[in-house]
Amino acid sequence: MQDESRLNDVRARIDLVDRQLLSLFNQRAGLAEEVARLKRASGDTVFYRPEREAEVLNGVAEANPGPLPNATVVRLFRELMSACLALESPLRVAYLGPAGTYSQDAVKKHFGQAVECVPLAGIDLIFREVAAGEVDYGIVPIENSTEGAVTHTLDSFLDSSLKICGEVELPIHHRLLSNAASFKEIGEVYSHKQSLAQCRQWLAGHLPEAELVAVSSNAEAAQRVAEEPGSAAIAGESAAIIYGLPVLASNIEDTPDNTTRFLVLGRQETRASGHDKTTLMVATHNKPGALHALLGPLAEHGISMSRIESRPSRLDRWTYVFFIDVDGHASDPGLSAALAQLQREASLFRVLGSYPRNLSVTES
Repeated sequence: MQDESRLNDVRARIDLVDRQLLSLFNQRAGLAEEVARLKRASGDTVFYRPEREAEVLNGVAEANPGPLPNATVVRLFRELMSACLALESPLRVAYLGPAGTYSQDAVKKHFGQAVECVPLAGIDLIFREVAAGEVDYGIVPIENSTEGAVTHTLDSFLDSSLKICGEVELPIHHRLLSNAASFKEIGEVYSHKQSLAQCRQWLAGHLPEAELVAVSSNAEAAQRVAEEPGSAAIAGESAAIIYGLPVLASNIEDTPDNTTRFLVLGRQETRASGHDKTTLMVATHNKPGALHALLGPLAEHGISMSRIESRPSRLDRWTYVFFIDVDGHASDPGLSAALAQLQREASLFRVLGSYPRNLSVTES
């Protein structure tokens, strides 16, 4: 009886805390509505501020005393901020569809559940719809830890004035989806070409006779398999739920830490958050030592470069454009000086965006 009394007491205290949380949640929502009124009165129609969100999420992770892990705290606050932002102005975010792709998972991870997800059929369409103002933001894949750069995304920047305003890193765990009773019944495996490549060894070991068919997305693969007996799709958990497909095997990716990085596209520049990254698009003059001269200013000013990729420039044969990620915001004094010097050395120079770095906390 004593234990039951103590248990009831703890439950009563939990109920009290829940009511306090409910009150605080609504207080925060009321403040968000006040922010919206003040912005509209001043003519400011930009309600989502990536740098502000990054400041809040980094702040709660640093201040978190436990026992909840940082990843859980960040996820809770992201959903709270998402719900409050929806009261100010609901966001429309484009992604590579149809519904059930990893790109849609990236949208939900970055923006929370309270956004309208707009599926589009191609990466070029995402760039176009964001530029036209038909959607507020877009999310596109940029690189995979196993298969490298997504060249279609890199090429799309050549003809675009959009700004990168965020990044998302999404752990990718592939599942084999099928209505077949066993592997022996599977004649075709559908998936995006990157997913097929990421599961190459598993497929060779478990489905050596199956035909591998590349399609535009994993969700399209799941759509096909839902209507085609004797076939299977490589896709994620979301696609399995949406298209009602059983999971025959989980975590079939060849590399356990398989991760895809996505970029958030917008029309506005992002202010400094204190934990930023900058992406550049540059080309060199066609002369000996040009690339060394191009990168020299970064080393001279102590700027850390985390990534460099090259793509054909489309202007002349055997000329290339380089995509470079560096630490810091373009407005930081050291980086600003390095960029000014780099621009003088380059035949093409564009800052594609300065944006908050992906949060270092691990979210599963």
